[in-house]
Amino acid sequence: MKALCISATASNQGKTILTTALLYHYKKSVRPFKIGPDFIDPQFHRQICATPSVNLDRFMMNETQVRWIFNNYSDKEISICEGVMGFYDGMDKGSSAYDISKLLDIPTILLLDGSSSYITVCAVLKGLKTYKNDNTIKAVILNNLSSDGHYQLIKNQILKDFCDVAVLGWIKKDLPSLKETHLGLDLKDSSKIEQISKEVLTHIDISLLDDIANKFTKNKEEKYPFKRLEPIDKKIAIINDENFSFLYHDNKEFLKELFRDVVFIDSTKDETISDDTDVVYIPGGYVETDYNYNKIKNSLNFKNSLIAHAKTKHIYAECAGLLYLGNAVDDKKMSGILDLDFTLKDRFQRMGYYFNSDNIRGHSFHYTNISKERSGIDILSKKEDGDGEIGSWEKNKVFGTYLHLMLRSNPELITRRFI
Repeated sequence: MKALCISATASNQGKTILTTALLYHYKKSVRPFKIGPDFIDPQFHRQICATPSVNLDRFMMNETQVRWIFNNYSDKEISICEGVMGFYDGMDKGSSAYDISKLLDIPTILLLDGSSSYITVCAVLKGLKTYKNDNTIKAVILNNLSSDGHYQLIKNQILKDFCDVAVLGWIKKDLPSLKETHLGLDLKDSSKIEQISKEVLTHIDISLLDDIANKFTKNKEEKYPFKRLEPIDKKIAIINDENFSFLYHDNKEFLKELFRDVVFIDSTKDETISDDTDVVYIPGGYVETDYNYNKIKNSLNFKNSLIAHAKTKHIYAECAGLLYLGNAVDDKKMSGILDLDFTLKDRFQRMGYYFNSDNIRGHSFHYTNISKERSGIDILSKKEDGDGEIGSWEKNKVFGTYLHLMLRSNPELITRRFI
């Protein structure tokens, strides 16, 4: 089996472009992964190759758990991991592309911007190679070049300066297919993926890339590194649709392993929660934008079934799910299950990794906040046992939080909030 990590010097340097092209090229035999807690890129990965993308996050899981997740889901001919930001960004949380690729022992292909430069590209590469001697950088692809002559100039310098780095090719500046495509952010724009892939890979040596991708052997003897829970003889409904789409793939699989019966509800189609449902899980996503709110504001059957369920049974809701449990977001009415009113701000209110009051690790990114102070149960802090602001609220068996979690590594949360 083969595996690769795709990284760069920073965000907006072409990681998504290259990952898109490779996922489409290998679409029948690839398992995509995303390093870090991001929800958007994995949705895009799945759209390209029709295989769910799996997050690898060292902050929310320990090293053994990350290895198990990668081994468990590496069930295709090749696994491709898209990095986060620059190659070393996230080292302070142990979850950079450097950390994860080193932990998994997979080679990194580094995307370097070669525009308006040539020898200096080698200086940048040298800095990346020497910053950590145990790095996994095995090959480079040059981006934003105008000609093969420019590529050969940089390639020859790299091969002269480095004996352990392969040069796989280059990506042409201003590709025609990208001029009208907001790639990576607009999940609806998929009509040009084939054209994008062909243009991106035109000057890249795929056979050499295949050689760089190492043969990865899953450790079949590796023990399950999470606390095992007894099977739960209950039915759980997961709200999963265009509005509530921030659902880690492993969270879904874990709940399917754990509960007797798992059903998926589309709130935008006004589907209802059946009376025999024991637990409702509402992931994050979007309900506060005009586009998304219009998809759910008339889902009265769904809303009423959720309100009825909340009277005596469990609900666990994250971020957008929390907003929907409240009274309203500005002038947009929600379910009113929790007596909370939210307002949409111009800039994010939280971004990044957080600890809750029980020091459970998670991720948060939101532009809303409660408009009137309400007592809550969880402080979300940037530091373990640190100060912070309230980020979770509950009423009876209903719990809503701004914190996104990986459920498999938090079994105590399942026993406390789901059953």
